[in-house]
Amino acid sequence: MITEDDSIDVGVIGVGSMGRHHARVYSELPNANLVGVFDVDDDQAQTVAAKHGVEAMDLDALLGAVDAVSVVVPTQYHYDMAMQCLDANVGTFIEKPVLGDLERADDLLSRVRLADVPVQIGHIERFNPAVTALAEIVDELSIVSIRAQRLGPPPGREIDDSAVLDLMIHDIDVVCSLLDSVPSSVKSVGVDENRHASALLEFDSGVMASLTASRKTQRKVRTLEITAEECFVELDYIDQSIEIHRNSIPEYVERNGDVRFKHESIVEKPRVANDEPLRCELESFVRTVDRNGVPEVTVQDGIDALSVALEIEADALESDVAPRTVAADD
Repeated sequence: MITEDDSIDVGVIGVGSMGRHHARVYSELPNANLVGVFDVDDDQAQTVAAKHGVEAMDLDALLGAVDAVSVVVPTQYHYDMAMQCLDANVGTFIEKPVLGDLERADDLLSRVRLADVPVQIGHIERFNPAVTALAEIVDELSIVSIRAQRLGPPPGREIDDSAVLDLMIHDIDVVCSLLDSVPSSVKSVGVDENRHASALLEFDSGVMASLTASRKTQRKVRTLEITAEECFVELDYIDQSIEIHRNSIPEYVERNGDVRFKHESIVEKPRVANDEPLRCELESFVRTVDRNGVPEVTVQDGIDALSVALEIEADALESDVAPRTVAADD
């Protein structure tokens, strides 16, 4: 276990809505020493830095002062920022998606392979304690299908990425990780420029996965379900809970002359830790940099998830239709 004496110096590049949480978590980790932050908005940088008692620094100064850094800037700047971090020999955490497109994917992979420091991609749901527990369960299952839903209302801030690239990409990464494979076939449909989209993924193993992401649903839902030969598994990302349904027994019963259908099963509820996923994620990153190890979510993992997401995005956009407004007298 890393102790406080083994802490490494860290920083955050980009302290907007997500980056400021990176700064918060780093400031709380015993194995990390938050040195400073950088943002093109100097006022924002000064505010976050003051909150944690560190400096708002220019980029070169920050990279010269740290062992590791989180890159939490708009996606279109990920490649250039990663190159600067690696040129400075700084361990780099890049928030998802790893890139905006695949044009520079090979260049990034080549540069990372030559690097003397780890590069981790920010697919945070891999570090959700429920997903960590599920990963141990699926090794014992003969999976038939997976269904994931990541739904919610329109966000209160402007987001450039569609629901596929911003939301569904989480489930793409989790599913590919659980199956240790990428899909061989992708079909998808979308509505309203993919603000609501669904995809069907087929894998060479015969497993199918159905994914839906939405910014048009007036309820926040983050779930994943697995149908297996042995059981049915329900995971809730928000509650960080898992339920396993086994030995389902359907039967008809007669009560007061009425025939009713009854369905009972044994439900197991494995114990799941109640930890903040971002804290688990950044703890893993800091530990990886300290040991110069292999990240739990590699650049290749990020590119695989992005590749599938872009295929879904393109296919769904071809089918995209604007939602129809129905008048009261229709």
